Amino acid sequence: MNHTILIVDDEESIRTSLRGILEDEQYTVLEASSGEFALELLGKQPVSAVLLDIWMEGIDGVETLRRIKTQEIGKELNSDVPIIMMSGHGTIETAVTATKEGAYDFLEKPLSLDRILLLLGRAIREWLLVRENRDLRARVEGAPPMVGNAPVMLALEQQILRLAPTDGWVLLTGENGTGKEVAARRVHELSKRAKGPFIAVNSAAIPEKSIEIELFGREKTGPNGVMTVQPGRFEQSNHGTLFLDAVGDMPLNTQAKILRALQEQQFERVGGQQPIQVEVRVIAASNKNLEEEIAEGRFRQDLYYRLNVIPLHMPPLRERLEDIPALVEHFTAMHQVNMAQTRCFSREALEILQRYHWPGNVRELKNLVERLLIMAMGPEIEPGDLPEFLYRREMADSGYPWQSLMEHNLRDAREMFERVYLKSQLERQQGNISRTAEIIGMERSALHRKLKMLGLG
Repeated sequence: MNHTILIVDDEESIRTSLRGILEDEQYTVLEASSGEFALELLGKQPVSAVLLDIWMEGIDGVETLRRIKTQEIGKELNSDVPIIMMSGHGTIETAVTATKEGAYDFLEKPLSLDRILLLLGRAIREWLLVRENRDLRARVEGAPPMVGNAPVMLALEQQILRLAPTDGWVLLTGENGTGKEVAARRVHELSKRAKGPFIAVNSAAIPEKSIEIELFGREKTGPNGVMTVQPGRFEQSNHGTLFLDAVGDMPLNTQAKILRALQEQQFERVGGQQPIQVEVRVIAASNKNLEEEIAEGRFRQDLYYRLNVIPLHMPPLRERLEDIPALVEHFTAMHQVNMAQTRCFSREALEILQRYHWPGNVRELKNLVERLLIMAMGPEIEPGDLPEFLYRREMADSGYPWQSLMEHNLRDAREMFERVYLKSQLERQQGNISRTAEIIGMERSALHRKLKMLGLG
């Protein structure tokens, strides 16, 4: 990275001498003959460090330092830029004053070449580290965490926070619908590449004959001799993140070419001869057990080891049912932006959702929430608004022979149902009648009478 140094001194000979030294060390140099001109430059031009003389005509170095540190001008360009003060007749008192005003260090004239270069190198390294940490903290605070407070999700979030700032490649595993792309985007948003592109490729959705063009791009010369260039996903994700979803579904011959591109960070477009160099972080994902795929000869072992630098597993929704209220609230807020009526889910409806096994995971829940928000009639989504399959599962889990109800008249069938239903609800509330009455929407006294009538109280 090329760094720019601003020299602020009213002696031209000093500026010329310092320029020669710094340019020999591959620094870019800007000059200002006064504090006023320095402030003007800093409002327009980003720099990596400032060498600032103390004794100058007009506003002196200490006042210039004070204005750099306190005025808003140039803050976005030069936030916390290190400033090294210079003086031909400095005193300890002056050095202390400059340090209190925010100077990085103090140099006495005649200037020592070695001392200047040592101080500049150290100041710029520390400034870059502070800036990188500040940017990372801003991204962490600005990017909402993965939705959910289940222990497995809190552990996953901690793993993401540790690995995101690195360039380590990630292999995400988990069932369909568990949120692998959401996790991949979270890693990207918290990384040093956050300002770069995030390019997602679903390997399973691309026809085998098109996948190389999709990944590496194509060069094609038309009948008129004009070449057209179609950049591929690798090229599009340069200096960013490439998310390779469903890598377990990628054809073997494509896997070999992918491996070469990953190892060398270089490839040729289909139909092209010129190698294309890229700098990409790869996050791969699969819903398959890739070790089993390797054993069956359907996935390359060397590609697996290349991708599996940092493994992350996405838990199924059935292992984090306590997160369903938070997920429902999140999806409700997401889908209600363009809806005329605001709706919410009742506590009873949420409890039924938490008792379902969710084979389609978070994606299934998201789709159901959207459907209910559109189709429900009232402002609150109640158990009666939920689809029948949620109840079928609950009835099947109870072990009761529900088909036998068809052998009885309505009155007897209703009594049988109430007995099983109320017994189940009481067990869920550890026998607490008040809580059970609240859950099922009955007065406590009425529930107590019903339980006695059914032989349960």
